[in-house]
This record gives sequence, C-alpha cells and structure tokens, in this order.
Amino acid sequence: MGLSATVTRSRAALSKSPKSSSQRSSRSPKRTRALLSIRPPYSDAIFRGDKRFEFRRAIFRRTVNVVVVYTTSPISRVVGEFEVESVITDTIEALWERTRHSAGIDRQRFFGYFAGRKTGHAIVIGAVRRYRRSLDLSNEFGLRAPQSFVYLRSTKVRNAHRLAI
Repeated sequence: MGLSATVTRSRAALSKSPKSSSQRSSRSPKRTRALLSIRPPYSDAIFRGDKRFEFRRAIFRRTVNVVVVYTTSPISRVVGEFEVESVITDTIEALWERTRHSAGIDRQRFFGYFAGRKTGHAIVIGAVRRYRRSLDLSNEFGLRAPQSFVYLRSTKVRNAHRLAI
C-alpha cells in the first residue's frame, strides 16, 4: 500500500460529509462540477479517448463529480465535460507508473510538469461528452478563464448545458 492509500484515508477522515468518495456522491442528485482549464492538445486527447487521466499539482478540496472542460487559447471555449471516476494521489514516480499507459502525455512532459513536487494527482476520466456547440465562458458562465479550476454553481451549469446540447 503506497502513499495514495494513506492520503485518501486522511482526506476522508477530515471530511465532515458522510459522502467522502466520488463514487458514492455521484449517486446524489446534486452533483458538484468544476471547470478546468486544459490546453488544446490535451482536451482533444481527452475527447478522442487517448488521455484517460488529467494531471494536477493541486486538487479539489470538495468532491467533484463532473469536470467541465474549458480549452485554453487559441480555442478559448468550453467544449465538453467528463465524469470523474476517482482521483489518484501518489508520489510522482508511482503516479507515472500507475497512469503511463493512458496518460496522453510523454514521460518528459509529465516529469517536467511535476518538477519540484513530491506528490501529484491524476483525475481518472470516466464518460466524456463533447458539446455539440462550444460555449463562451464569459457569456454563458459569467466567468473569466481560471488559472487551474473553479467550482461551478449548478444554475449556471444547467443554463449553459441546455445551450450546448
């Protein structure tokens, strides 16, 4: 058992909510969504199914069920979403070993991204859905592009979601 099991248990123990796992909370009617900024080659790979993990140096404090994908410049649009199956937290070396088969990124870029870090996070990508029509972040969500991610209010997501499908 590696570091990830310890970290996962610690976070669950600190949680005041009885629903500490993504799987259990995904059954609840109120789903937590976060908007992530992702560069175009990586968002394309996610929607093609080549990238099954989204890597992050810092991860959500809340349980997130759905990630809404904002593709950064030059696209600068919200293009789709994916279900969060789980989040893996581990040492950088162990994280690479666990995810390299579907990382959607080569070893050099992976270790460059995590340079100077002892641990990293991989969001395990579940079902993906590309929107029929991409959305303008400012007009549809009233937001500016986040550096990493931002939690979304359900009313903004519901209204924007109707426009995309």
